[in-house]
Parts: sequence; C-alpha cells; structure tokens
Amino acid sequence: MSFISLGISEPLVAALQRGNISTPYPIQTEVIPAILENKDVLGIAKTGSGKTLSYVLPILMQVEKNTKAWVMKDRHVQVLVVVPTRELAAQVNAVCIKYIHESASDIKTLAVFGGASINPQMMAMRNVNILIATPGRLLELVSVNSVHLSAVKIVVLDEADKMLAVGFEKEMDAVLALLPKKRQNLLFSATLNEEIHSLEKVLLHDPVVIKMEEEPDSIDLINQSAYYIAEEKKGPLLRYLIKSQDMQQVLVFTSSVARADRVADKLHKNGIDAKAMHSKKSQGARTDLLRAFKAGRLRVLVTTDLLSRGIDIEVLPYVINYELPRSPKIFIHRIGRTGRAGNFGEAITLVSPSEETHFHVIEKKMKKRVARIDSDGFDLSKV
Repeated sequence: MSFISLGISEPLVAALQRGNISTPYPIQTEVIPAILENKDVLGIAKTGSGKTLSYVLPILMQVEKNTKAWVMKDRHVQVLVVVPTRELAAQVNAVCIKYIHESASDIKTLAVFGGASINPQMMAMRNVNILIATPGRLLELVSVNSVHLSAVKIVVLDEADKMLAVGFEKEMDAVLALLPKKRQNLLFSATLNEEIHSLEKVLLHDPVVIKMEEEPDSIDLINQSAYYIAEEKKGPLLRYLIKSQDMQQVLVFTSSVARADRVADKLHKNGIDAKAMHSKKSQGARTDLLRAFKAGRLRVLVTTDLLSRGIDIEVLPYVINYELPRSPKIFIHRIGRTGRAGNFGEAITLVSPSEETHFHVIEKKMKKRVARIDSDGFDLSKV
C-alpha cells in the first residue's frame, strides 16, 4: 500500500518522501480514502498511531480542490480542528504548515489557544482556511467577530475523549451550535466510551468507523525497570543514571510544578542540560522547550502530567518516573511516550518506600512485573 494508491497527490507524496515517510500507517490506509470520499469518520486511535497525518493530508487536498467551489469569505474558515490543549493545537498546526510549504500550496492555517495574547490571533485570522483551536479561545474569537463558522465544510474533533473528560462539554455544545448542519465530521478518540458514543450520535452521519485501539497495557516495545530507593536519594540516583548511561533525550515526570522546577534546577547545577516544562510556563516558553527537546538540543525535559498525553514524540529513548502518578492509567500514558512507531524505548521508575504499595497496584493493572535493579552498589556521592 502506498500514499499514491490512497489518493494522495504527487506533491504531498514527494513531501512525505523528503521526510522519509513512504509507507502509510494502518490508520492512514483507512482514514485517508474515507475523507477523500467526503464520508464522516470515527477513528479510535492512540497518540503516535499516525492519526494527525491521516486527516491533515486529505484535508489539504480537499481545500486545494474546492478553492473555487467553497465560499471563501474573509474570516470564514472552511476547516475547523478542535483540540483540548495548546500543545496539540501547535503540533497539528506545525504538521499543516510543513506540508503546505513542502507542496507549495497557498492554503493558510492558524492555531489559536488560551494562555497567549488574543490580539495577534485576531489579526492573523484574515484569509485563514484551516483553523486549529481550543474550545475556549475559539468562542472568544467568535464573540468578537474575529472568526465565523457558518462556512465550515469539515470539522475535526481530535482527542475528543480527553476534551469530554476534562469538562469541555458546555464549550463544545456552544461550538457545535455555531456550525452549519451540512458538513463533513471527523471524530478521533483514544478510547470508545459512553461519552464518545453520545457525541457520535449527535455529530456523525453514517460514519466509517475505524478502530485502531490498542489495549492500555500493550507496552511490549518498552523495557521497564524500577529502582527502590529512599526519597532523599532520588535526585542523586537520577543524575547518576543520566551520566553513567550517557542518556540523551530524557523525559522526566514529576508529580507537581514545584518538584519539576526543583529537579530541573538540580540537574542543571550538576552539569546536565535540563529545563522544566509545565502549566505555569508561558505558551511561548512551552513551545520553545518542546521544539528544542524534540530536536535533541535539550538533553532532559522535566515535566508534570501535562505531557503524559497528546504529545507525539516519535523517537524518545528514555522516560523516567521520578515520582509515581495518581493512577495506573496515567503511568501507562507516561511510559507510552517512549517505545513508539516501532522503536524500542526505556522506562525507568524511582520508587520510594512510601510508594511501594502504589507501584504494586500499577504493576497489577499493567499485568506486568517490572524488573527491580539494585542501586546499593552505586556511588552516588559524586553526583
């Protein structure tokens, strides 16, 4: 199966090849033809499954093809992509921009979200074809007539399960009420639950249903290990592991903003290039940090569960749990940042005596016994 056989245009295929992408992921082989045939789609797929390209590529083709047929009034967008987080909005927009540029198209795309000044977003809204937005900021822009949704031809709800889970229901109801009844609907979710079924009934008309859902404990490409160690020795052990194994591109999870800052600061003071990324950082800072980390210019990124879902880092060699999360589900999402797209990854967990019982619960949920490594012989005095 090739992208050409799926109906993707030659300029876009050439752009994919320049990025060393030649073979479609399973979800792409199903979603792309359905979108090109103007069908509604319900896609159940985890982050990292190739979902974003599965809808970005055919949408770019649809916009290009229908430029003359669709109403192109200023500030009346033709495609609306609704996402739950700023990071995902920026990520989807970056994918759109990359392939618009690579294929020499004149389509205009824009990401809008809260946590950033609204005025530049209002000014940038002119002649936008594809708008990627978080619900709250979208409604703000609608309220001041900076964008109109009456001409939307395609609407995408990406990570719909996450949007519903964190209480966007009222905002989503308001957004959906502004859309024209005749449109193509594309709904993507990591899970198929009652909320998604309810939304499916409201949104989708005779959809193509594509299920690429993996079991939550499908973590076969991740080599897991655990170190049982006193709380006060976690910092020295973390530094020892990073230095002794010459780890590069390490994502470290902590349980709070304050702890993320402290861990990153201590790493930095001990000669390890590390920064903290969390909800207290500005959007510009978060974007810059994530870009530097993905590009390999930042060795260690210390974060909270802000990055446990919704961020696709295709090749990430190391995830370290400095502290355990509240639930086994979040733990699985955390370590799932590595071992993606057929690449092996390593997940290390530091477990203090007070966390041992909770870690046993996590192991039971994963149906996996994690290998214990003895750290007694490590010389932590010099790190």
